[in-house]
Amino acid sequence: MFDQIHEACGVFGIYSPENTPSVVGDTYMALYALQHRGQQSCGIAVNDDGVIRSYRDIGLVPDTFNQQVLSDLGSGRMAVGHVLYAASTPERADVQPLVVRHVKGTMAFAFNGALVNAQALKEELELKGAIFHSSSDAEIISHVIIHERLNTASIEEAVEKAMDKLKGAYSMVIMSPQKLMAVRDPQGIRPLAMGKLGDQIVFASESVAFDSIGAEFVRDIRPGEIVVVDKNGMRSMESHCGQKSGLCVFEYVYTARPDSVIEGESVHMARKRAGAFLAIEHPVEADIVIGSPDSGLDAALGYAEQSGIPYGIGFIKNRYVGRTFILPTQKERERAVHIKLNVLKAAVAGKRVVLVDDSIVRGTTTTQITHMLREAGATEVHIRISSPPFINPCYFGTDIDSKDKLIACRMSLEEIRKTLDADSLGYLSLEHLQQIAQVTTGCGFCMGCFTGEYPIEVPEETPCDKFSQKLCNN
Repeated sequence: MFDQIHEACGVFGIYSPENTPSVVGDTYMALYALQHRGQQSCGIAVNDDGVIRSYRDIGLVPDTFNQQVLSDLGSGRMAVGHVLYAASTPERADVQPLVVRHVKGTMAFAFNGALVNAQALKEELELKGAIFHSSSDAEIISHVIIHERLNTASIEEAVEKAMDKLKGAYSMVIMSPQKLMAVRDPQGIRPLAMGKLGDQIVFASESVAFDSIGAEFVRDIRPGEIVVVDKNGMRSMESHCGQKSGLCVFEYVYTARPDSVIEGESVHMARKRAGAFLAIEHPVEADIVIGSPDSGLDAALGYAEQSGIPYGIGFIKNRYVGRTFILPTQKERERAVHIKLNVLKAAVAGKRVVLVDDSIVRGTTTTQITHMLREAGATEVHIRISSPPFINPCYFGTDIDSKDKLIACRMSLEEIRKTLDADSLGYLSLEHLQQIAQVTTGCGFCMGCFTGEYPIEVPEETPCDKFSQKLCNN
């Protein structure tokens, strides 16, 4: 994606019947595989017979965890891990997994998603004496669970009662001194899967994490389900199951890795299908189809196969420039596009080019890319987008929090085309978006950012944290 939307976070958990250092190493490898879901920070917490040790820091997985750090974490029967994307620059207090020590024990957990009632919960908890050290929804959830734990017989009962109060999208792995739990919100907006590695049970945001450690995919955690693993085995709590589901369809369009399988559907095949639909909806005479690295490549392949136009490589991506590459001025940011991507002139010069990308947010970067293709000698640039126009905010974990950021809210299709300097522009229809993933589980999709219809009630405006607002003289 040139005009990037930032992803949700990634979570991982592992339970072993025996104490072993492999739970730390496997968690590290799994987080490496989930790095695409968050590049701002990461962390691991390990349970060594009830004693929870953790290490977390701002930075990428290979930069944060060296051999010495992994060795210091030692061995254990359980571990949880997390990679973070935050809507703003994270502070160390935001880094997960959170480790919370309370009167009934210790809890570590990793969270992916966003609550629509976070601010209301926070204010309620503050009136009861709660003190917050971060701006993360994860800390709010930890307080809700701990509050319920004071009046319940087990941690899983506390989590079950906490879910009555949590409104929004969440996938969580929670570790107590003796238990590991996987929890998914009742609408299943964020993905969460279960796997098996020998006699070990593993949970992850995406199945690709299982591939990285040689684990076997078992099934997706059902929307609203709590899976508990301890010395007595595994059991499921389903009191919150059975509600209308709404998996974020953008997992298939962009967020997930193409080699993941979500709700029984290959992400790669879903993206190819989106590209094929694009070719049917928006045909054009052209010489080559190229995709934006890396999220547009699968859809571009589908477009090429359906249209009969040859598929080609149009850009070379600098793999040593991360998604968190930030520069202070607009001029420097524009130059940074050339650092991240370089046009393969031999592939596009003198040709009519179809450029396939997954979405357009603001349009500024896409415009630069169009100009780069023309400067490289492309005679025509036809842009095809494998999702409908973004016209609404997302309340469930991506950073589209305002219509002000969305070009499709300010301009007509023709105005966007002119702004992008494209010869033609075509978006995937809502009808075909619903058909890109042929899921076998009967789950529905959340397409609120495209339609304005969300699986749960959302606030009319996103409330601001009072501590993030500047003082004024009024």
